[in-house]
Amino acid sequence: MTVVTLSPELLQYSKSHNPAPPVHLGTRYRKLGGFLPEPGNTIVCHPVKGSKTQQVLIDAREKYLAMPEAPQFLFTPITSIHMTLFEGIIEGRRAENFWPGDIPLETPIDDMTELMAARLEGFTVFEPFKVSVVNARPAGLLVEGATEADRKTMRAWRDAFADLLGYRQPNHDDYKFHLTFAYAIERLEYEALPRWQAMLDEVTEDIRREAPVFELMPPAFCVFEDMNHFHELLIFDFEP
Repeated sequence: MTVVTLSPELLQYSKSHNPAPPVHLGTRYRKLGGFLPEPGNTIVCHPVKGSKTQQVLIDAREKYLAMPEAPQFLFTPITSIHMTLFEGIIEGRRAENFWPGDIPLETPIDDMTELMAARLEGFTVFEPFKVSVVNARPAGLLVEGATEADRKTMRAWRDAFADLLGYRQPNHDDYKFHLTFAYAIERLEYEALPRWQAMLDEVTEDIRREAPVFELMPPAFCVFEDMNHFHELLIFDFEP
């Protein structure tokens, strides 16, 4: 009999191991009706359109959708899939360390986006970096720099954005890079976990084989009204 080892990431989505309601349920999305308005901005890398990486991500997402428990998750559109490089500000998260320290917390989001874009216009672009999958989890994929040099470069980008924009979130130094496919509406029953682990392991191996290094667009400063679409305002083209 094969013993399946359940990852800590998967256990976070288990009703028995983590009975608390999903963090963003009721603020970012609802059980019925999809995503809620949650305006803000962020700095992300989108997959290159039409690339093999984009197709591999679509194929992976389809495996999630094929699971019997897929209705317990709210899936983001394919076009919204991205890797966050640096977290921007959000309407519902006006607090110290989540907001530029020299700008009043009550400043409207649209005004904040203009102010932050002005600061980012002077951003000195760092070296390009390459990204690879670490593993799959119920929400999507955990990723990191493909090499130690790439990992250091990604952290350097984050540090520079933090210094320029004037805030560092509490998880700044240990932030886990990821691509989101879905948000949990209802956590998984324990008996579902082995088949989910098998699916997640398969997805991880498929991606490592088919897209060992992701084809990503350069980082872009984006605005959003909800999790359905991230509109690029300013692109930080990699230096030739």
